[in-house]
Amino acid sequence: MTYYHLGELVHQQAKKLNRKTALKYQDVEGEWVDMTWDYFSDRIMKTSQAMAELGVMPDDNVGVYSQNMAKYLVTDFAAYANKAVMVPMYATSSPEQVSYIVTDAHVKLLFVGEQFQYNNAFKVQQSSDVLQRLIVFDQEVVLHPEDETSVYFDDFIASGDNSKSQALVKARLRLLRDDDLAAIIYTSGTTGEPKGVMLTHANFHKAFRIHDERLTQFSEKDLSMCFLPLTHIFEKAWTYYCLFKGATVAVNKEPSKIRETIKEVRPTVMSNVPRFWEKVYEGVKETMETAPRPLKWLFADAVKTGRRHSLEHVNKGKRPPLGNRLKFFLYKHTLFYLVKRVVGIDRGSFFPVAGAPLSDTINEFMQSIDVHIIYGYGLTETTATVSCFLDKGFRIGTVGKVMPDTEVKIGENNEILVRGGTVMKGYYNKPEATQEVFTEDGFFKTGDAGYLTEENEIILTERIKDLYKTSNGKYIAPQAIETRIGEDKYIDQVAVIGDQRKFVSALIVPNYDALAAYAREQGILFSSVKELVENQMIHDFLFGRIELLQSQFTNYEKIKRFALLPEPFRMEAGELTNTLKLRRKVVLEKYADIIDRLYHD
Repeated sequence: MTYYHLGELVHQQAKKLNRKTALKYQDVEGEWVDMTWDYFSDRIMKTSQAMAELGVMPDDNVGVYSQNMAKYLVTDFAAYANKAVMVPMYATSSPEQVSYIVTDAHVKLLFVGEQFQYNNAFKVQQSSDVLQRLIVFDQEVVLHPEDETSVYFDDFIASGDNSKSQALVKARLRLLRDDDLAAIIYTSGTTGEPKGVMLTHANFHKAFRIHDERLTQFSEKDLSMCFLPLTHIFEKAWTYYCLFKGATVAVNKEPSKIRETIKEVRPTVMSNVPRFWEKVYEGVKETMETAPRPLKWLFADAVKTGRRHSLEHVNKGKRPPLGNRLKFFLYKHTLFYLVKRVVGIDRGSFFPVAGAPLSDTINEFMQSIDVHIIYGYGLTETTATVSCFLDKGFRIGTVGKVMPDTEVKIGENNEILVRGGTVMKGYYNKPEATQEVFTEDGFFKTGDAGYLTEENEIILTERIKDLYKTSNGKYIAPQAIETRIGEDKYIDQVAVIGDQRKFVSALIVPNYDALAAYAREQGILFSSVKELVENQMIHDFLFGRIELLQSQFTNYEKIKRFALLPEPFRMEAGELTNTLKLRRKVVLEKYADIIDRLYHD
């Protein structure tokens, strides 16, 4: 198979796939529209020419600050055709975050999505010595009265429709090389300031190759839902891989509407984070709790049958007994199909999952009801995947087998070290930080602790920087505890506390709707969320559930006390990163008084 530079990938696919659908996206009325490979290629070429006309040069850094859109992908590939570098920013980024990236990466040209992004970007432009022009994707955006430089995307692409720009882009296409820098992706920065991860086209090519070896069931017949932000390396690398395979990509613009759009699109594949599957699991459990007793029994038997069939036999390369095969066939086409149909994944082939810990309980449940999750592990610095489940022969409790042509070893403090063709070039403008994260023999230090099994599978234990040491000298891995406690349907978010403390405690954000419903059933009176979370009966109820959930932990790992919070952890408050990871330092500072009271005798 030929691995094309991203600057020519879509053009080459268009020669082969022509009128087949490359992208699906929603128009202003919310109707799904198909974009053919031919049209996708044409839009990229016109955008490339407009960039060249505007003065974009090879190696220039071009920014994009938008939610997922078809225009976003057009812009990406247009920049690559000019040998330029894409610098993506999360659609939720604040003006301060945008300003930092614009300044650090010297972004002169920035593509923005909707009104929120435009307003923030224009504010940044007013005080920036670097940012010169904004290109606005959404035609409905109202430009500032004093804005004399911004243009709408549709007007912008018309500006390069001339023979001079066309010749310039064609000349640049002939100069494309694998070692060209493709993207600078800024990490969320759970600790310290963000760092720009430099990924080359060779990094993406290597990612395509190793996934070809691992995901042999994937083909151009598949339909992927692009749901995670394209700024996230998991979604970016996955979507690029889908386009490389010739698959169709449906672009979900509004993350909050994924429950509706997934039912409309019914994808066969979709990269996602554990939170999505936690919600699916909670929804199924809640439905079964209120179901008639015969249906409860039937579903429990179906899950048991599925576990025996898929995990105990098929996954281990064994043929299930005839009775089990027949029962599984029946449940697959009735109960399991209905559950998947309600979610919108009834046509699903497999679903890559990464970005945070996935509970073994939820993973096992999904595999049992015929939802094939490919759980994996990776980082921005490794162009996403370091390891992932095999189609068969995976082991729940691991994050899968190390990818082909990728070396992994365990260093000091059980740190996972990675070397291979997907590892980044380095951090932009940060040579010292780059040097710090590489060993003398060229292995990248992931910052994650874990170990390897005899089958070369990775078992993650914790982010090294997140490990706590209690005042009794015991080490605590908070993520493992948070993942387990977060399985409860009454709990949404958990922050485990314990560093240099006598025992482990936690700040818990409950599922307010579920908890309020329980309170009403029990006749517990409350007039506000604050009253609800401060109610002693509610506290005792959740404490009992938490005790059951943490029975697997040693005594010193167990949460002894906790506080229920009346507000969730939010990105806007700085408590979560753009990838929804907990900023522990911020949380510890903000809730210091509440935490201190938990340890007051």
